[in-house]
Amino acid sequence: MNQSEEMLERFLSLHPRKIDLSLGRTFDLLAKLGNPQQKLPPVLHVAGTNGKGSTVALMRAMLEAAGKSVHVYTSPHLVRFHERIRLGQKGRGRLVTEAELVDAFTRCESANDGASVTMFEITTCAAFLLFSEHPADYLLLETGLGGRYDSTNVIDDPLATLITPISMDHPEFLGATLAEIASAKAGIIKSGVHVFTAMQPDEAMRELEREARRARAPMVLAERDFNAHEENNRLIFEDAQGLLDLPLPRLSGRHQIDNAALAIACLRQCVPDLSNAAIAQGLTHAEWPARLQSLTRGALVAHAPKGAELWLDGAHNEAGGRVLAGAMAQFEERHPRPLILLCGSLSTKDTAGFLSHFTGLAQELIALPIPGEHVARSADEIVDLAKQAQIPASPAESAEAALHLLSGRTWPIAPRILICGSLYLAGAVLAANGTPPD
Repeated sequence: MNQSEEMLERFLSLHPRKIDLSLGRTFDLLAKLGNPQQKLPPVLHVAGTNGKGSTVALMRAMLEAAGKSVHVYTSPHLVRFHERIRLGQKGRGRLVTEAELVDAFTRCESANDGASVTMFEITTCAAFLLFSEHPADYLLLETGLGGRYDSTNVIDDPLATLITPISMDHPEFLGATLAEIASAKAGIIKSGVHVFTAMQPDEAMRELEREARRARAPMVLAERDFNAHEENNRLIFEDAQGLLDLPLPRLSGRHQIDNAALAIACLRQCVPDLSNAAIAQGLTHAEWPARLQSLTRGALVAHAPKGAELWLDGAHNEAGGRVLAGAMAQFEERHPRPLILLCGSLSTKDTAGFLSHFTGLAQELIALPIPGEHVARSADEIVDLAKQAQIPASPAESAEAALHLLSGRTWPIAPRILICGSLYLAGAVLAANGTPPD
C-alpha cells in the first residue's frame, strides 16, 4: 500500500458514513484552504445517471485537439485513485502524480484537523486545491452522486452545466422516484448559466425545466436545439450554427452519438474558437476505459478463446443494461457471434433490471464475484437472477477461470464475450489484465 492509499484509509475513519450528502463540511474545509474553488479555470459541470464520463471524455478530447489545457475530475476510479484527477497541459493532460496527491492530501488533512468529513468531500477539496495551483484553460467537473448536495456543487458561476440521461439509480440517497432523482441532479443548475441536457424521460425533464425556470437558466435541449444521427457511417450533427458532417465517435455504441451530440452542442456555444477539425479529431481520439472497451492485449486476454472478441463495460443499472444490450444487438447485426456475459454486481444495484435486456440476446452468463467488495452479490445470486431472465447461467471463481472454461470449448464461431455489471468488477479486470487507465 502506497502513502496515498494509507491516507485514503485514514480519511474513511473521519465520518461514520461513507456517503452523507451535504455541502456544509465541504465549504468549511475549502474555507480553511483559502477557497481554491474560487480560483479555477472556466468550469463545465456535468451531472446525470448514465453517460457522464463518456461526455466528459469526448469534451476533453475535443478541447485538447484544439490545443487547450484541460483539468478533469471524475469518479469513481477503476484501479488507482489517481485516475480521478487529471491535470491539464498542452497536448494531453496527465494523471496526478503520487507526490502531488500526497502533498494535497496532507494539506487537506492538516486543515481539516480531525473534523468530521467524508472521504469524497476531503478528496474533492484536494482536487480543487490542485486545480487552483495548476493553470489550465478549462475544468471538466463530474458530480460524484446526485448534484444538489454533491461536493462538486460549490462552483457559483460555471461556464455551463450539462445533464446527461437520468434514470433510476442510488434511490437510497437520491429518492425513490425519477422526479426526486432528477431534482437532485438539477441542483447543479445555476442562475443565468446555460444548461445543456440530453433527451430525458418526461418525469425527469419536468424537474429540470422547473429548476431552470427558477434559476432563469437558459436551456439547450437535445432534439429541440440540437440533434445528431448516424448516416452512411458518419455522425451528422445540427444546431442553430449549422450542420456538421463528422466521423463516428471512437467510443462504441449508438448511445455515444447522443453523448457526442451533448458534448458538441455545449462546446460549440461555450468555446467560440473551437474548430470543426478539433471536434472531428476529438471524436476519433476520445478514450473512456470500461465503457464498451475492447480488450485486445493483456494477461486475461491471453486466456480467452482464440479469435474471440472481449469487451468490458461498467454499466450496472437498468438503463445502462438497456443501452449496453442495444450496443450488443448492433454488433450482432453487423457481425454475428455467440454473446457470452461475464457478470458481477453489487447487491445495491438492480441486477434483475440490468439483465432483463439481455433475454434472447445472450447465449449464456457466467457469474463472477467482485474481489474485495463486501456488498457484492454472490455468484450464485447472479445465477438465479440470470435464470429468471431466461439466460442459462453458471458461477465461476474469477474472470480468468471463466475465460479458461470458455477456452476449453469448441466454437464454430468464436464468441463475443462481454464482462459487465459493475465498475468495481471492471476495475478488478483491468488490474488483473495489467492494463490500468493512464
